[in-house]
Amino acid sequence: MKPFIFSIVLLVAIVIFYFSLKKLYKGLLIGKPENRFNNILERLKNVLVVALAQSKLFREPIAGLMHAFIFWGFCALLIVVIESIIQGFYPYFSFNFLGYFYSAITFTQDLFGLLVVTGVLIAVFRRFILNVPRLHSEKDGNMDAAFILSLIFIVIVSMFGQNIHNYHTDSYAYRFISDFLRSSLEIKKSHIVYEYFWWIHIVTILVFLNYLPYSKHLHVLTSIPNVFFAKLKSEKNVLKPLNLEDETATVFGALDIEHLSWKQLFDSYTCTECGRCTAACPANYTGKKLSPRKIIMDVRHRVHDLTFYGDNQSIKEKVLIHNYISDEEIWACTTCNACVTECPVLIEHIDTIVDLRRGLVLTESNFPSELNVVFRNLETNFTPWAFSYMDRSAWAEGLDVKIASEDNSPELLFWVGCAGSFDERYKKVSRSIVKILKSAGIDFKILGTEEKCNGDAARRLGNEYLAQMLINENIQTLEKYNVKKILTACPHCYHSLKNEYPQFGGKYEVVHHTELISQLIKDGQLKISQEIKSQVTYHDSCYLGRYNEIYDSPRQTLTSVNGIELKEMKRSFDKGFCCGAGGGRMFLEEKEGKRINIERTEEALSLNVDTIATACPFCMTMLSDGVKAKDAIEQVKVKDIAEIVAESIE
Repeated sequence: MKPFIFSIVLLVAIVIFYFSLKKLYKGLLIGKPENRFNNILERLKNVLVVALAQSKLFREPIAGLMHAFIFWGFCALLIVVIESIIQGFYPYFSFNFLGYFYSAITFTQDLFGLLVVTGVLIAVFRRFILNVPRLHSEKDGNMDAAFILSLIFIVIVSMFGQNIHNYHTDSYAYRFISDFLRSSLEIKKSHIVYEYFWWIHIVTILVFLNYLPYSKHLHVLTSIPNVFFAKLKSEKNVLKPLNLEDETATVFGALDIEHLSWKQLFDSYTCTECGRCTAACPANYTGKKLSPRKIIMDVRHRVHDLTFYGDNQSIKEKVLIHNYISDEEIWACTTCNACVTECPVLIEHIDTIVDLRRGLVLTESNFPSELNVVFRNLETNFTPWAFSYMDRSAWAEGLDVKIASEDNSPELLFWVGCAGSFDERYKKVSRSIVKILKSAGIDFKILGTEEKCNGDAARRLGNEYLAQMLINENIQTLEKYNVKKILTACPHCYHSLKNEYPQFGGKYEVVHHTELISQLIKDGQLKISQEIKSQVTYHDSCYLGRYNEIYDSPRQTLTSVNGIELKEMKRSFDKGFCCGAGGGRMFLEEKEGKRINIERTEEALSLNVDTIATACPFCMTMLSDGVKAKDAIEQVKVKDIAEIVAESIE
């Protein structure tokens, strides 16, 4: 009778699960095609490191350990589940015939069962007792979490119940916890009680499996595939170009989910709603509407609505960007990459946000009014500001700096950037770099009036048309002079030139000035002789740090100067806090919540340093404004690393 009843239960569960997966797959088909099957070995390595070893989760040790207990426990207990399923058809079946290997199975079964229970109790304590804020999503998932944790707890308790009353011939079994419980509680094995626990165990597993497609815990099924399909190192943090010559396209960028790729929709399936992204988001932290988690969850809600209620006219008439996600949320993003860095399942939040910006700008011509001037200046002056491109090299007057047009194939091209050319404060940094290069005997040239904005701001603001125009014109100029190696002081220029220009055929060796200066000091090519007594804190630029993992060279350069004492802010390295200027936010006013640069400035000032060191023109502007706003301009100076080094080689 048991095999017959179990066959019906299992068949019903499988059928329900199949149709649930079919609905989810139907939702993915709404998205655009995208190839994520290249470099299989590298993708499998990602799965091993990120998904199986849980490397991203351990960025928060306690939460990481809790999740690892549950995840690894369930992985280890899969063979036990298989054994239980087979017992549904053959009640006396056991893997005991595996001999001593079965001893290892039963030992790990009890051990990992205990770890899973421990993990569940920690999860309950964190969510319901400690009440960790980031665990509470916009649509509170406490009931969902409580139900899932209860199911997991029942699965493990029923497993221990089976083990305690196990009546199979288990000569090789080594269930040390179950045996201890049976002996200490003086429990006698019972076939009836065993069957009772067996049914609870197997039915709970099937309920758990069929609940997942409708739960925020869908990531149990999708997280490993999502890690497999994530961007690889060569593509990481790089925006995909739009085909602006596609005459069949009615929308450039994205306004609804059919304009996103299937992978972006799969990201939404995989969101664990853990809130790590939102907790790290500088916009959200300072009171803006933006929540990276909400953006991803809104995509999921839109997919769900179209999949299950697609025939409803009111659902059809809605679109993602206006009815689920507000414009204010999209424009609040600084593209600092904190959300992507913190996500344990490698969700690509920024790609979706920028695609939605592209849809607003290119398809609807709908963007903040401040950007009208920025876009017009980029088109006519090739810089975000209202300066004539003819004055781009005026900063170098009297410095005897050579122009590329005077001599093709420069050994090193100094890409000055818009801020280094026009911003009065950052011109001093450009001059300091010239001084350093000449002191080290390095032959270099600049493009002068032929240099144009790298296109980063336009691209992140969604104006892909303008960005590609600037990129292609710059590449033509660089090719004309046979440029091979580029030096830049701007992390945004650095990232674009190094990682995104290759999309358009421009491949160069690109170095940031902190990298070059550090190497020159190491090689003894740059002599530092002057002592500078100063307590310094270094602010990590998002585009230098999280985007390109350059953390050591700026610090090595600073500590190589005699007299400098380096103090680290609490949020530093890959956990650094954004200055608020990235993603084109440099040109937009903050009208909501606390200013991001003020939050970061306060953190720096709390260390009682006399210098805040930067390596980015945007960061310098934002932190300088922050110091002024806090009336600390007499006590604290904001300096670029190049300026500090230039002072030390007097």
